[in-house]
Amino acid sequence: MEKISFVVPAYNEQDNILALYEKIANLMDSLQEYDWELIFINDGSRDDTLLRIKEAVQKDKRVRYLNFSRNFGHQAALTAGLDHADGDAVVTLDCDLQDPPELIKEMIDKWKMNFDIVYARRKHSHEGFLKKITSKYYYKVLRKVSNVRMPINVGDFRLIDKKVLQQLTEMREKARYLRGMVAWTGFPYTYVDFVRPLRASGATGYSWQKMLKLAMDGLINFSTVPLKIGFVMGIISIILGTLMLTYMVGDILLHNAEYPLYKFLVVILFMFMGFQFILMWLLGEYIGRIYEESKDRPLYIVKEKGNFDKNQQDSVITHQH
Repeated sequence: MEKISFVVPAYNEQDNILALYEKIANLMDSLQEYDWELIFINDGSRDDTLLRIKEAVQKDKRVRYLNFSRNFGHQAALTAGLDHADGDAVVTLDCDLQDPPELIKEMIDKWKMNFDIVYARRKHSHEGFLKKITSKYYYKVLRKVSNVRMPINVGDFRLIDKKVLQQLTEMREKARYLRGMVAWTGFPYTYVDFVRPLRASGATGYSWQKMLKLAMDGLINFSTVPLKIGFVMGIISIILGTLMLTYMVGDILLHNAEYPLYKFLVVILFMFMGFQFILMWLLGEYIGRIYEESKDRPLYIVKEKGNFDKNQQDSVITHQH
């Protein structure tokens, strides 16, 4: 019997835990040809999320949980769940019910058609205009500058085969962008389209600051184009500076104009000042990533785990770094 693992990060989702469990349990109980497990990752929640998870664990032995020592972030929580999953296929989804479990049956059917990755693609969502427009153009830019073909209008709601899971657990970079990492593996993929509903309850844990960090992780981790910006800006600066100096020299030779030395210096310094700041910022970003990787800290710390068998616990020891 094939097994489906569900990986669900949770941050302050006390009102959605049991509702999501019920939906997944009802769905999978109707698909009797599959075994399944549901792994909740409590990412340092400040409400009763952990208590609600433990209630689900008491109801159903197929529910398991990881409890972080603090908030490590959505990507770290997903990574922890993937490290502990042992299904033939793994479905990752958010806890807010905006990733409808009703879609999972169709995703499994696509997986059985020999697609190793099945993305849930959003045809429409109820997000604000600013978030929609920035997300749309960010992914267009990322797709153009990256050497990996990034899927558009998808989040972290996806199904992956155990072959993909094995590759992901071998990738231990600290600045994680799982959407890009899954695409990077290059396995056959397809889509299931859906209209994203409103959040069932609670507030999103993804602030603009967190979204900006995730966007930077995607851009820098999967593209070297930012390194070329300095080169392009340098060429533009040299050309503009040369044109300006040519004009000034020509004005002097043809019209006997007088330009004091400081004007020449101001023109040159002004043109190169912006280029220097951009280059310094890019160098700082890349050096910062090297610094983070060199520290070799664990991606997450599990304070408590529940309902995992010994084989699963032993198998993830080598993956936590």
